Amino acid sequence: MQGRTRRALVTGGARGIGRSIAETLAREGCDVAILDLDGGAEREACASQVRLLGRQAWAGVADVRDAGQVNDAIEASVAALGGLEILVNNAGIFRDQVIWKMSDEEWRDVIDVDLTGAFHCCRAAVPVMRKSGWGAIVNIASINALRGKFGQTNYSAAKAGVVGLTKALAKEVARFQITVNAVAPGLIETPAIQNMPEEAKQKARGEILLGRVGRVEDVAETVAFLCSDRARFITGEVIRVDGGQYI
Repeated sequence: MQGRTRRALVTGGARGIGRSIAETLAREGCDVAILDLDGGAEREACASQVRLLGRQAWAGVADVRDAGQVNDAIEASVAALGGLEILVNNAGIFRDQVIWKMSDEEWRDVIDVDLTGAFHCCRAAVPVMRKSGWGAIVNIASINALRGKFGQTNYSAAKAGVVGLTKALAKEVARFQITVNAVAPGLIETPAIQNMPEEAKQKARGEILLGRVGRVEDVAETVAFLCSDRARFITGEVIRVDGGQYI
């Protein structure tokens, strides 16, 4: 991060893409707060790895659907690490179902975690970043926000909302030298895709021009770039990390 220690908070940071982002940011010189609703042991394992990389770590639990819990967690992480300049909104869930079978609960759960959760975190973090006069927010979206996907009206709608949130917020906070960008992964090898039907996985693999499923590191390295001084003239963008799957 070009010689100065910055403090980052990663939601959904206990495993998968979130853990890779947390560890990559630590290697880039950031102190890292790991926030997750589940995976207590995994949360602590990620924090331990951050410390092994020579950085400070804080691990906390919060349900991003709950604004009060988010506010408390960000306040605690700022107290522990001494500030907050980077926010990565990675927390997300799937509740796949065709719309005529989708329940109100399946719709609300995905919207509340994937979209409203990102809103809660941004709203709580921006005032802290404004005081620093520098900030970087990266929201994890999806290529399905841009193209839609069968059986994912809730997820596609939530992630499309994340894209809109990203672009609008970029306009609001640019004067404070805060950048806001989104990363839109394609099919990435995570525990979440292990529950996909094999036929759906094979179809998705067949769309990827580079001929392989993405790795969590592919996403994490892109996020780290957007959080660095190398990307200070990039804001309001959506960067696909999908091996050409969207095309």
